[in-house]
Amino acid sequence: MTSWVASANGHRDFPLDNLPIGIVSPTGGAPRPAIAIGEQVLDLQAALEAGLFTGSVRDAVETTGTALNTLLAHGTEVRRALRRQVTAILAAGSPAERLSHRLLHSAADCTLHLPCEIGDYTDFYAGIHHATHVGRLMRPDNPLMPNYKYLPVAYHGRASTVRPSGAALRRPNGQRKPASDPTPSFGPSRNLDFELEFGIWIGTGNALGEPIPIAQAADHIAGYCLLNDWSARDIQGWEYQPLGPFLAKNLLTTISPWIVMPEALAPFRVPAMSREASDPPLFSYLADAADQVSGGLDVALEASILTPTMRAQSLHPHRIARSNARFLFWTPAQMVAHHTSNGCALQPGDLLGSGTISGPGKGEEGSLLEMTEGGREPISLPNGETRRFLEDGDTVILSARASNGRVSIGFGLCEGTVLPAPPGA
Repeated sequence: MTSWVASANGHRDFPLDNLPIGIVSPTGGAPRPAIAIGEQVLDLQAALEAGLFTGSVRDAVETTGTALNTLLAHGTEVRRALRRQVTAILAAGSPAERLSHRLLHSAADCTLHLPCEIGDYTDFYAGIHHATHVGRLMRPDNPLMPNYKYLPVAYHGRASTVRPSGAALRRPNGQRKPASDPTPSFGPSRNLDFELEFGIWIGTGNALGEPIPIAQAADHIAGYCLLNDWSARDIQGWEYQPLGPFLAKNLLTTISPWIVMPEALAPFRVPAMSREASDPPLFSYLADAADQVSGGLDVALEASILTPTMRAQSLHPHRIARSNARFLFWTPAQMVAHHTSNGCALQPGDLLGSGTISGPGKGEEGSLLEMTEGGREPISLPNGETRRFLEDGDTVILSARASNGRVSIGFGLCEGTVLPAPPGA
């Protein structure tokens, strides 16, 4: 499809086929809902005032303020109607082009915010290659825990520390206890890491006590983003037994601020990751034939690093990992179905993390913990630097793109820079 917004045609991230939604502030303006189109954003409030929306879409946009929760709560049919009406507004030949000065803002002049008020954030562990790599570091003969192939493992994260791309990460202080030390010490994390993940946004929720059936779970997903669940590995190694991650994981979670709707990713649906003959059969609440046929996503993922020295040398960020969302052992629908199987209530704007998505091969690791074999084998960068884990001033940049040769769907960037720990530790 072509658009009268010239920069959208052939755009690698935001062509007319994508239309991700978010919350932006134009220069001097208040936060408002918008859709990315090429190098511009479509102001949904301005389109509403121009009378370009009708029916349920008009009603949904009218009730949307500085967060998308109420819009997402309208559900799948309204979201699809919004895409249809926005497509008609932006398509080549649309009479709306004469209103371009009212409808569009330059993306470069806009501040991007969190798209939703996040009530709850849950991080899954659905990347089987990551789970296997990390498990092998601790349990070489039995890397996966016995429950891994029976259920989507997860823990509850901290919604208050989720931030949009660009937010800096202050190196956390905490208790650390290397194996060689008899007692723990308190100070800045020495093993700070990133995690290459997918974010899953919840649209319509469910009532407390009423599970979402697996066959309906995909309809409760409003869209996707990139997610970096920064991790202090040394703090985590000391604190996580017996209750799991805590301060090592709730320091900051960075997301790309655009919600890429499921309809934009429809051409990139693939079968769920195949299970081995020896794997246990799926419980019925996780088994759906349609989800097994097309519940996966073929989205290429990348992680890059830019160090202070590279920045001083005017070097570009260096890619350190490539992966793909196809490597998730559990589908997003299975995550939603499992999350609610005990009657847990999800709400519009809740965020789920997929867990680190690593591939099976070298160069496909979604974290430094894997790349460096727990810090024992530092990676080398093109300028001669090495890294065990992240150092102060390092910037980590996550990106993703789905492409089939005809259309390219991007997610924007998910990046953050490490600042020194607070003084006085």
